[in-house]
This record gives sequence, structure tokens and C-alpha cells, in this order.
Amino acid sequence: MEMFGILVAVAVLLETVSAASLGVVYTEGGLVEGTNIRLGYKHHMDVFKGVPFAAMPRRFEKPTRHPGWDGILKAKEYQKRCLQLNLLMNDVRGSEDCLYLNIWVPHVGGVVSSNLPVMVWIYGGAFLLGGSMGANFLDNYLYSGQEIADRGNVIVVTLGYRVGSLGFMSTGDSKMPGNYGLWDQHAAIAWVHRNIRSFGGNPDNITIFGESAGGASVSLQTLSPHNKGLFKRAISQSGVATCPWAINKTPRKFAEEVALKVNCPTDDSMADCLKMTDPTVLTLAGTLNLSSSPDSPLVYNLVLSPVIDGDFLPDEVHNLYHNTADIDYMAGVNDMDGHIFTGADVPSVNSQLVDTPIEEVKRLLGSLTKEKGTLGLDNAYSTYTLDWGSKPSRETIKKTVVAIETDYIFLIPTQAALYLHASKASTGRTYSYLFTEPNRLGGILSPFPGWLGADHADDLQYVFGKPFTTPLGYWPRHRSVSGYMIAYWTNFAKTGDPNKGDLKVPVTWPAFTSNDHRFLEINSKMDSSYVGQKLRLRYVNFWTSVFPNLPVVTSE
Repeated sequence: MEMFGILVAVAVLLETVSAASLGVVYTEGGLVEGTNIRLGYKHHMDVFKGVPFAAMPRRFEKPTRHPGWDGILKAKEYQKRCLQLNLLMNDVRGSEDCLYLNIWVPHVGGVVSSNLPVMVWIYGGAFLLGGSMGANFLDNYLYSGQEIADRGNVIVVTLGYRVGSLGFMSTGDSKMPGNYGLWDQHAAIAWVHRNIRSFGGNPDNITIFGESAGGASVSLQTLSPHNKGLFKRAISQSGVATCPWAINKTPRKFAEEVALKVNCPTDDSMADCLKMTDPTVLTLAGTLNLSSSPDSPLVYNLVLSPVIDGDFLPDEVHNLYHNTADIDYMAGVNDMDGHIFTGADVPSVNSQLVDTPIEEVKRLLGSLTKEKGTLGLDNAYSTYTLDWGSKPSRETIKKTVVAIETDYIFLIPTQAALYLHASKASTGRTYSYLFTEPNRLGGILSPFPGWLGADHADDLQYVFGKPFTTPLGYWPRHRSVSGYMIAYWTNFAKTGDPNKGDLKVPVTWPAFTSNDHRFLEINSKMDSSYVGQKLRLRYVNFWTSVFPNLPVVTSE
């Protein structure tokens, strides 16, 4: 027995001595050292947290290259998120010095990795908040790349970018053109392209992926001519460039509101005054009005967003899809993505015991179709109530309200983006999905109704492998979904085809083409019956063909 103990000790010692690790890595800014963690026998991972990809940004200017450092930078802790409002919007958190990224590099079989595919994550948060590490629960960060990197054998990178006033405020002219957060993302992608080989990555096989405002950011990065050749593939989850909240058409109006709050003039000297204003004051002044009603839906209040600046985005987004011709693109939505908005606009939707008045459904539709007047409302109402019958149930009405906002805010724009990508593709492939794993909080004792499908952001926990990280918080079916998503996502990152790679998938996912619009429904029960065609065709047809061709109402 003693002999056995000695042999085990020797084996552990030998493995520790030969632990696969990159050690100190050479980057353009200087030397960096991360943390090496042991995941199993001959199975290690290097984690680098807080690697600078740009200098501390100057206010309302594009990021610049980092000047570098002497000695070895210890990259072992997440750096602060970019200066932003807290969730209650009554205080700020974070720092202006925030352009850092984090890297997870898996090593399998005791050999240091080389030439691995790279996946670069862009977080969401309405362009208003968020961080490269995501929400933290008991030191378990949402955007830890460990599970994806380990299971998919890919390098995962997460990055920070400016949000809120400092990231997206624009005067609508060359003095303060905006899109600073998008430039930060671009600088991080470019840094990864230039440096990732030193970390064992393949600079010619980079996939960018993101969710919500991060998904829209991914989409915008594919459209910008500034990213030519920097990445090969892209995944947008619940957010694309064509979403109604992704581009602010009237940025000057919001900039003037902020200027008045911080005692700056609204004339030609506005930009100069804003640049000299305390960043905390600027951030606090950039609060959005999050109170809403059926007559003033929340989606119209998300005004701190990217702009058509003539530089990063040289034209309207639908005219830029030629730039995506050689990029493989995967995009999709959650089946009840709009629920988070509906809960604010029509609160009765979440009450199990209260009817949602049909009048509120009409008011909401009226707000979303207002430029087409009564004709727009009547057409929309008849489209959404076609299957109601004479006495629709309480649940039917509530589900319809959620469907209306899901369609308008996420699903229809995503179908449009997929169609535009497929129609301009030369070598780039296109894939469409609908995520339908029911929300874990829906049910009798919960604030949410039992019929709730996948709400906005419900996909994140599965893509980042949380059912494996914290198994006690999930059922086996949740591990199934997480395994499926990591397989499809990392296969796609490796080969441009979610079915081909190192991981087996439960169902073959057909490509989306301009003719057949095929998609995959993702959930724990998947089999071949979950491959569909022409997702929500009646509603896509209404919003993309019928509605745009109705005459615009000119007010007096």
C-alpha cells in the first residue's frame, strides 16, 4: 500500500513538472504571465485575465495602441469594467481605464496547444452596461470561457469596451462622431489577430460571437470595412444590425439632452464642453428612460446606440452586406426574447390571475406601427389575431403580446439579416436557429408564467456551460442543451459548419439559403423533427413585405 502511495506521488509530481503551459508569453506590448490550472490527467489550461489591448482611451476618441510595459505583466485578475451606470441607474461603477481582454487556452494530452481556432466574445447590455467577465455569482463569472475552451478545444477571448455616454454618445457630426465602443471592439479583434499566435491560436481562424447588444455589435463588425480579413466567422445571438434599437438615427437629440443636464451649451461648442466634463457626471447624465407603457414601448427608449458615422459604418446597414460575402454567419433568437420588454410595457402579461385587456394589445401594436396610422394597426392586429377565434384564452392573449415584441425587436430583424447575408454570400455560409428551452423560472411559485419559453439572455448560461460548472443548479436536460450548443458553436468556429468538427451533434443543421430559409430549433428534446423552414412566415411576410408598402401617414 505504501509503495502504491509513493507511485501515485511520483506520477503527480511528474505530471506537475511536465504540466502543459505557455509560461510567459511574448506580446506586442511586452511579456505576460497567466495562471495555469489543472483540469484532469494531462489536461491543463492557461488563463490570462486583464491583458491590455489598447491604451486608456481618451474621452470621445478612438482607442490607440498600448504603449507597452517593462518586465512581466501578471495577468491573473479581471480588470475593472468600463465606466457605466449601476443597475438602478443612480450611481456609477467601473473605470475609464478598461480596455483589457481575457484569454482561455486549453492544452490536451500534456502538449502545449498550437494553431487552435479562436472565439472572441462581445457582451450585451443595451450598449449601456456590461463587462468582459459578466455577472458574478459566488466567484462564478457568467462569461468565464473555461467550459467552452475545454469542451470545444478552442481559445476563448472576452473583451471590454466603452458603453453608455462615453461609448456611444454622438453629436451627429465630425466633432463627436460616436461609435467609440465599436472602435474598442474592433481594436480588441485586431489585437487578437496580431497576437494570438503567441498564445497557441490561429489568427486566420477567428470567430466573433455575442448576445443582444453584443450580437448586434458582432453584426456591425461584419459590416464595417475596417475589419477586412481580421476574422472569418461570426455568431449573433438575439441581436443584429437590422434591429430597430441597433442604430440611433437621431443621436444629436440625446447628446443635447445630456449637454443640458451637465450645463454644456448645445451649439457648436457642445462637443468641446462635453469632452471636458467629469466622466462620472457624463455617465450619470446618460441614463435612459426605462419607464414604459403600451403607448411608449421600452424599445424606443434605447437611444444610446451606434450611429451611421461615415467611417466605421460608411452607409446604412442594409447597404453594407457586400462586406460579409466571405464571412460564415450564424444568427438566431430565443422564442420569447421579447418577454423582458413586454413585462415593462404591458405588466399584466406576467400576472397569472389578471387578464391582459385586448385594448392594451391594440395600443402596443399602434405604437409599433404608428407611422402607417390606422391602416398599419388594422393590418397588424388582423395578422396577430388570425388564430384567436371568438373567445381567446387569457394565456393566448398574453402569449400574443410577447410574440409581437419578440418579432418586432428581435426575430424579424434577425430573419432580415440572415436573408441579406445569404443573398450577398460568395464563400460565406449562413445558419439560422431558434432557441426554445423553457425558462427555468417559469411556474406556479415564480414571478413568471408557466408558459414562458426562452426569455432574453436565457441562452447565455448554456453557451457558457453553466450546467457543467454548477451542476447542482440544473437538471440533466440542461446539461444536454449546454452540450449541444457548445458543440454547434465550436464546430462552427472550427470549420464554418456547425455539424462538422470534433464534437458530435444531435441533429444535422442545414444551411439557410435565400430560397429555403431553413433553421434549427435548439432545446433539450432535439431530434430531426426540430429542423424547420421559413420561421414564422406569416409574421415575417407582414413586417418585411406588407407593412413597408403601406402608405406613410403624414401628420398635419
